[in-house]
Amino acid sequence: MKSEALEVLHRVFGYASFRGEQAAIVEHLENGNDCLVLMPTGGGKSLCYQVPALLREGTAIVVSPLIALMQDQVDALTQLGVAAAFLNSSLSPQAQREVEQRLLRRELKLLYVAPERLLGERTLELLERVPVSLFAIDEAHCVSQWGHDFRPEYRGLNLLHERFPRIPRIALTATADAPTRSEIVERLGLDGARQFVASFDRPNIRYQVVQKDNARRQLKAFLEAHRDESGIVYCLSRKKVDETAAALVEDGFHAMAYHAGMEQATRAANQQRFLRDEGVIMVATIAFGMGIDKPDVRYVAHLDLPKSMEGYYQETGRAGRDGLPADAWLCYGLGDVVTMSQMIAQSESGQERKRVERAKLEALLGYAESTGCRRRLLLGYFGEEAPGNCGNCDNCIEPPRSWDASEVAQKALSAVYRTGQRFGVGHLVSVLRGEDSDKLRSWNHHTLSVYGVGKDLDARQWSGVFRHLVAAGHLGADHEGYGTLHLTESSRGVLKGETRVLMRFEAAQAERRAARKSGKPSAKAGRASNTLQIGDDERPLWDALRAVRARLAKEQNVPAYVIFHDATLLDMLREHPMSLRELAQISGVGTTKLEKYGEAFLAVLTSE
Repeated sequence: MKSEALEVLHRVFGYASFRGEQAAIVEHLENGNDCLVLMPTGGGKSLCYQVPALLREGTAIVVSPLIALMQDQVDALTQLGVAAAFLNSSLSPQAQREVEQRLLRRELKLLYVAPERLLGERTLELLERVPVSLFAIDEAHCVSQWGHDFRPEYRGLNLLHERFPRIPRIALTATADAPTRSEIVERLGLDGARQFVASFDRPNIRYQVVQKDNARRQLKAFLEAHRDESGIVYCLSRKKVDETAAALVEDGFHAMAYHAGMEQATRAANQQRFLRDEGVIMVATIAFGMGIDKPDVRYVAHLDLPKSMEGYYQETGRAGRDGLPADAWLCYGLGDVVTMSQMIAQSESGQERKRVERAKLEALLGYAESTGCRRRLLLGYFGEEAPGNCGNCDNCIEPPRSWDASEVAQKALSAVYRTGQRFGVGHLVSVLRGEDSDKLRSWNHHTLSVYGVGKDLDARQWSGVFRHLVAAGHLGADHEGYGTLHLTESSRGVLKGETRVLMRFEAAQAERRAARKSGKPSAKAGRASNTLQIGDDERPLWDALRAVRARLAKEQNVPAYVIFHDATLLDMLREHPMSLRELAQISGVGTTKLEKYGEAFLAVLTSE
């Protein structure tokens, strides 16, 4: 690694060394070569183009899809003493002209631009008048129709290769399976580019999946372990977002809503509060999140099933970007499976697109229903082999009990067949449990051979059986929106006894009721959270460091993490530097920040 790059890394960004593939990527790009970088959220993608931008002559043009991300990146770079700016619709015409003049005067090292603005003739002509050091295309998966966040405006970015053939390009993304990766290469003309694929593992994130019982109650129980910490709660519908946010506020949580149906000004204000305040819960649809640069998000909770493994990985990856402990919590049930199946079937996409989406959903269902290490499954989906069980997911921490459910599965499948493959789970469970109702009698289902053969399981356990059979592909959900189930080709092997069905054990209703009445959390519940551990003796200094950071952030109207990340404060807490020289050795404290804030933090550290 060239000494100049390491010097910039330490002097500007405050880091002693590069991580993983960063050094190789920086050198490759600095030498004028194209590359595609796949690196997990929080893995340090930005440094891969920011360091070469400071080393090469001219201005680096960074393509970013979101205004919020541009603002965050520019705020952070400005704090480091780097000349950076952005061009987007949030600027007044005069402010835009001022940025353009700074560019023409060659005063900028990095300029962030939205793809649609970059491809406008005015911007392209502007770039032809100045030396451009490199093009960085962030969130490159947006170019792919197979990606989880396709954006048509990204398709035109191949023009950069045609119009500026001598300028190196770097395309970056945190999530891309093989089809998505191939399309990124094809659409952006990166055929000869070197590909850098870092590990997808985020070892600081603890993965947990729970089956829906009472989702609101389950969410509140989970959040109790994260009081006063920032997090994101994802819901599928706008209505559910509003209802969940209101319920959390009523319970004393600092929660806000975010979805595309809100007024733009309210949505923007809520996003700003989430980014700048501490301890805020953002309840949102997936319209929120891509490019959010907040490093101290301590958890991401899903109240509904995501659309794919890529979407799940991308969304959970917004937790713990600073490398400190974080939680990814997913609460799902059979209703989610049916809803997602219907959304795919009813979409206007072509059959090939629907086939791909169904396959992606099936992979996610397999992950959710698994009794094995979740991290191994997640990494395996992206083609990465884990060396062993992770020890930091719910299935590793408390291995679930499993049982041979082959006979029970046969009863469930028989009930679907005997009732004509035209009913939903509620009706099928009533048949299996031998319940008496007018609806059952009107269909003569009380006379079926399967009537009452499942009295030994309660309704929730039967729902779990059907959920597993759908996830395993032995049952399919209807495409018309009625929630009915039908047999698939693979169900034949189960019915004939050729396919064994192993299922996760789910407690009966009486056991669950007894556990709730006792008021004692289960061992699993007690170990579920993955919170940042600050000792009682450390708490006063930790709070004092956060307080001075909050004051400095408020004075400059920037998010607290732009001053210093939690990880940097934690190093200060544990290393306890007693001089500016020692403070300069803390990771994340560069020369500019040491000059700006060193005395303020040292005053707190030396007063202890």
